[in-house]
Amino acid sequence: MFVSSVITYLFVRLAGDKKIANPLKNLAMFFIPVILYILINTSQGGDLTVNLYQFAIIFIMAIFFSYLGNKFSLKSIELSPNPGFSLVISKSYVIFTTLAAVVLFNANLSLPAVISILLIISGSALIMIEKPTKESKKTNLTWFWFSLGAFFCWGMLAITSKYLLDIGVSIFSRLIYSMLIVSAIIFWEISSKKISFKIPKDHWLILLIIGLTGASFNYFMQLSYQLAPNIGYINAMNASSIAAVTLLSGVFFKDELSFKKIVGVFIVVAGMILLVLTK
Repeated sequence: MFVSSVITYLFVRLAGDKKIANPLKNLAMFFIPVILYILINTSQGGDLTVNLYQFAIIFIMAIFFSYLGNKFSLKSIELSPNPGFSLVISKSYVIFTTLAAVVLFNANLSLPAVISILLIISGSALIMIEKPTKESKKTNLTWFWFSLGAFFCWGMLAITSKYLLDIGVSIFSRLIYSMLIVSAIIFWEISSKKISFKIPKDHWLILLIIGLTGASFNYFMQLSYQLAPNIGYINAMNASSIAAVTLLSGVFFKDELSFKKIVGVFIVVAGMILLVLTK
C-alpha cells in the first residue's frame, strides 16, 4: 500500500505538470481499477453478490465519504492561505479512526502506537506547512470547515470499509461497486464541463499508470484493514507516505527540500518504524 501510494502521487504530480485535467486524473484513479478488479475477480470465480443493506452502505460510502471527501479536500486546499494547513487537518483523520476502531471493533491500541501516530502527524505538518508569503490569500475560516469535512469523510470511509469487510462483503465487491458509483459521477462532471478525451498518448500512459497503481493501493489498503490490529495503524502508514513523496519529488521534480522538510521526513520515518515495531 505504501509503495503504491508513493508511485501514484508521483505520477499525479507529473500529470499536474502536464496540465492534465483533474476530472481525467480522478477518472483514472476510479474507473481503471474497476476494470482491473472485474477481470481479476472473474478469473478467480469470485462472487460479487451483496444484499440491499450492504449495497446501501456502499452507495452512501461512495457518494458521501469517497466523492465528497475528495471534493471537500480540494476545495479546502484551494481556499486555504496555506495548503499545508488543510492537508494536516484532513490527514489527521488517522487519530479519529484509531480511537473509533477501539470503540467500534474492539481494536488494539498500544502506547507506542499512539506515540508513532503523533510522530507521523507532527512530521507531516513540518513537511506540508509552508512559510506564509505576501501572495498568501487572506481568507475566512471557510477552508477550515471544508478541511474538517474531509477529515470526517476520510475517517468514515475507513470505518465503513472495515465494517463491510466484517459483515462479509468481499474486497472486490466493496471496491467495484463504490468505484463504479464515483466513476459515474466523474463521467457526468467531464460531460457537463465538456472536457475532451483527445489528449496526447503520453498523457494516456500517465493516466494508465495512475489507475494501475491506484488499484494496487486500494486493494492492499483493504487487505491491510482485514489483517491489522487497528485500522488507524494502516491510515498512519498511508499518511507517512508523504515523506517518501517529498524526498522523491525533490529528486525527480526538483521540488524544494528545505531543512524543515528533511527534519519532518526523519520524524515521519521514525514514527513509521516505531509503528511497525509496535506489533
